[in-house]
Amino acid sequence: MEIAAILITAIIGVISTFFVSTKMEHGTVRASAGLSLLVGLFFYFFPELLSSYLTHNIPLAFMGASFVGMVSEKIIHNYWVLAFAGIVFSILYINTGTYFEGFGGALGTTASISVIVIMGLVLLRKRFKKRMSKSVSST
Repeated sequence: MEIAAILITAIIGVISTFFVSTKMEHGTVRASAGLSLLVGLFFYFFPELLSSYLTHNIPLAFMGASFVGMVSEKIIHNYWVLAFAGIVFSILYINTGTYFEGFGGALGTTASISVIVIMGLVLLRKRFKKRMSKSVSST
């Protein structure tokens, strides 16, 4: 349940930040900061609503995922790809939390790695499609 909550939080964080930034035209920083502030304040004022683990980690996961949602529309513009980026972020966040402890910028680093992974997968998919279309047209 806790892992699912972090996963859903990350997906919502990525997509909502991207939407507010691009479709509502508030800019990346304002979208990320505003939404993260709302989530953080909600759990600050209602800490007993969920378990202490979720009360501590949901605002952090949302904020880190909002960094992923700051990606340019020129780089990633598909909401399904953004949702997958949220999944990648949440997996990294859950599994590398102690690894990045004390480094500073752990959320940004994790978000950056997530975007790079997604960009790489999108690039590989395009190349694969290109090769497949060449092989079909040459036969």
